[in-house]
Amino acid sequence: MTQVGQYDAMIRALEAMGSQAALASLCGVTQPAVWKWVKNGKALPAEYVLKVEASTGISRHDLRPDLYPREADDDHAAVNLEPTR
Repeated sequence: MTQVGQYDAMIRALEAMGSQAALASLCGVTQPAVWKWVKNGKALPAEYVLKVEASTGISRHDLRPDLYPREADDDHAAVNLEPTR
């Protein structure tokens, strides 16, 4: 089973496309394939993430955080352990 967040992102992308058939057409698969992703709570297959992001505006980081993790902000990337004076 997939993380709730990425399932929700796929549902948002599906809604943005308007139908399972439209998402299927974008991905070059059949509508029943998209139905199976939704019914089984599957993550959007990796090979379609960038196409779906480009067409819907739903971030790749939301669609597949396992493949496209969000980077830490540069301001927070390094922790300064020196005491302040």
